[in-house]
Amino acid sequence: MNLAARLLVAALRLLQLLPFALQVRIGRGFGALLHLFAHKRRRIAQRNLALCFAQWPAPQRDQVLREHFALLGRSLLERGLLWYAPPERLKGLIHVEGDVGLAQRSTRPVMWLVPHFLGLEVAGVAVQLFQQRTAVDIYRAQSNAYLDAELKKGRLRFGRAEAYPRSVPIRQVIKRIREGCPFFNMPDQDFGARDSAFVPFFGVSAATLLAPSKMARMLDMVVQPVVVDMLPGGQGWRVRFLEPWADWPTPDAVADVARMNAFIESQILLEPAQYLWVHQRFKTRPPGEPPVYP
Repeated sequence: MNLAARLLVAALRLLQLLPFALQVRIGRGFGALLHLFAHKRRRIAQRNLALCFAQWPAPQRDQVLREHFALLGRSLLERGLLWYAPPERLKGLIHVEGDVGLAQRSTRPVMWLVPHFLGLEVAGVAVQLFQQRTAVDIYRAQSNAYLDAELKKGRLRFGRAEAYPRSVPIRQVIKRIREGCPFFNMPDQDFGARDSAFVPFFGVSAATLLAPSKMARMLDMVVQPVVVDMLPGGQGWRVRFLEPWADWPTPDAVADVARMNAFIESQILLEPAQYLWVHQRFKTRPPGEPPVYP
């Protein structure tokens, strides 16, 4: 397993040396192979699209599915560029829009709300290259220790980020937020029914963590959505720092996360293929409902 991980990292290091437009073509080709051979993930993505866009004709969903895998392949191989390329090169490829400096001016703690679009990894680089505060986030450790160490080293190499595994007590993260570190929050994965509410996501009940609303309310945080768009060809990526939500959170955490899901839906509709459809977003079902994934 370590040999495979080392070969993967070596390949990523080599690929990032190529012109970016060529990396894009290779990544899209890799994604086409994933579409052919990653049967489980393809079935999950097909099911998600069928649930969320039942009103679309099947050929339209299939077109989005194929483009999704092309972009998924891109995003996986572009990790090498994000982890190993010089910062000057990355600054030329990451196009920032909006108020990237909000966190360093704010007198209140800031939560960046970053949905799981395929370019999400780029946001982690952008908040280090284009603003001055040290960001904190919570991550799921990889099962392969070598790959986990390489991933963490690549993500933290610019010195303005701290990553805490889920095993660390949340009070350590809260302490850093109270000390002025903006919190990089990825709110839209299914972590089970505990501390979640079933709220609509494209009309389907989805287990959605209440923690973003509760944390923002407890710490009096400013919540600023951040969305990453993968641009075509060799153009790079666009990272949109959107206007902070003026009336979020509220005392009603369930209503807050329902609104959050509605916001994520609105962003998905702009670029449907760029959302992380290979995740089992509807794995946890409300009591009495059957599983949606075979």
